[in-house]
Amino acid sequence: MFKRLLGMFSNDLAIDLGTANTLVLVKGKGISINEPSVVAIQYDKHGRERILAVGQEAKDMVGKTPGNIKAIRPMRDGVIADFNVTEMMIRYFIEKVHNRKGLFSPRIIICVPFGLTQVERKAVKESAMSAGAREVYLIEEPMAAAIGAGIPVKEPNGNLVVDIGGGTTEIGVISLGGLVLSKSIRTAGDKLDTSIIDYMRKNFNLLIGHRVAEEMKINIGTAIQLDEELTLQVRGRDQVTGLLTAIEINSEHMRDAMKEPIKEIGEALKLVLEQTPPDLAGDIVENGIVLTGGGALIRGLDKYLSNIIKLPVYVAEDPLLAVAKGTGKALEEIDLLQQTVYEE
Repeated sequence: MFKRLLGMFSNDLAIDLGTANTLVLVKGKGISINEPSVVAIQYDKHGRERILAVGQEAKDMVGKTPGNIKAIRPMRDGVIADFNVTEMMIRYFIEKVHNRKGLFSPRIIICVPFGLTQVERKAVKESAMSAGAREVYLIEEPMAAAIGAGIPVKEPNGNLVVDIGGGTTEIGVISLGGLVLSKSIRTAGDKLDTSIIDYMRKNFNLLIGHRVAEEMKINIGTAIQLDEELTLQVRGRDQVTGLLTAIEINSEHMRDAMKEPIKEIGEALKLVLEQTPPDLAGDIVENGIVLTGGGALIRGLDKYLSNIIKLPVYVAEDPLLAVAKGTGKALEEIDLLQQTVYEE
């Protein structure tokens, strides 16, 4: 009863700690922060550091900073690459969004990449506690994605979700509020961008950065042949002459550039299906497979995967926000929270 009373007077928070973006939701108010997971740190002459910027402002500094400033992405390949900077980022976002006028400290649920070590889990919790949280829960991405996609995770029914984020693709078979089987591969948005960069260098002698590669992926990226090809003017530096130039690239080029990473995602999905218990496999045949995450927006990816596994594949409504919404819903529903989150 006392805990329920505390919940009525505190601004409880849900945080989707992603490789590419971090989202913060306030209970009853929805998404309050949706920013890139980037921190810019400034160092003085004595080596002491201070946060200069976090989020979009910090991302805009990537590749443009002087020697005493570093723009850092603390999450790499779905895991924490720099814990100290991750802790700074979590604390900054919590303090930015939490209403200090509340009577009680907030309860916080944080969505973390699947496969985080016990040490990393504990460290994430401690950083949130030090920022003023009353209680901290952790929920893994495949579960959060399933909840956000509207899958009835508490039912005794097998469902399969594929979340293609920035650093990892996470595949989870879910039943009775838990992950029965899960697999995480470091092939996702970042690797697709790197494949596009390599393709442009090898086939067109054009040097481009990750930001341009991401724009190409979003604007003309495709996993299957389209009825009408899309085109885009791409600017970069010719690695032979050293001069700046622009060339026209079409969606057929992009399909060729991304074919290997997309094939890896398909192979991982096949492997999970092969390992799924027969009774749950029958449910998945009936229910189909749900795609979430930014990678789900690649044109024709659902059809590509469906052709490989011979099962229906659907893109969730608003796939970019599925994990964040699922984390927020777990916070809203106490019984769901207790069943689906990991607590020390």
